[in-house]
Amino acid sequence: MGEQTSVKFPQEVLDEYTALGVDLAALFSAGHLGTRMGVRILEASAERVVGTMPVEGNTQPYGLLHGGASAVLAETLGSVGSMLHGGSGRLAVGVDLNCTHHRGVRSGVVTGVATPVHRGRSTATYEIVISDEQDRRVCTARLTCLLREIDGDGRARTVAEATEAKARHEG
Repeated sequence: MGEQTSVKFPQEVLDEYTALGVDLAALFSAGHLGTRMGVRILEASAERVVGTMPVEGNTQPYGLLHGGASAVLAETLGSVGSMLHGGSGRLAVGVDLNCTHHRGVRSGVVTGVATPVHRGRSTATYEIVISDEQDRRVCTARLTCLLREIDGDGRARTVAEATEAKARHEG
């Protein structure tokens, strides 16, 4: 996601992932898309994820911030929160994203803040508020992610599939 060097993770999260040999900045990345769009994660925990994105380069033909760009920022931030909530034994897979666009932005940087609405065993839902540099709301989004257990061979499973496999193994 562009620059990741200044991401602030809770120490217990850093310790958990470092013990597994996992690079958090690489794991919580929007990949090439996030890099192209200039998405930067500034702060990340299961309780709050903050990130920014420049308007320049992410506009539609009228010169306004593209709604799809806001959706990319929102899904990235909500997914990071969901992954941190799920922990190192689960993957977060987005299953529903909706965005309401409130105002146009022509320049500067937008900031998104993702906070949890629901954090359960099998799903996590985050509200993401994207604001302009004057702290005016540009977009409100909601993302729901399915949390999938990772088994020993690296395959992702739903919580129900993992429970069923465990019961078969123990029985």
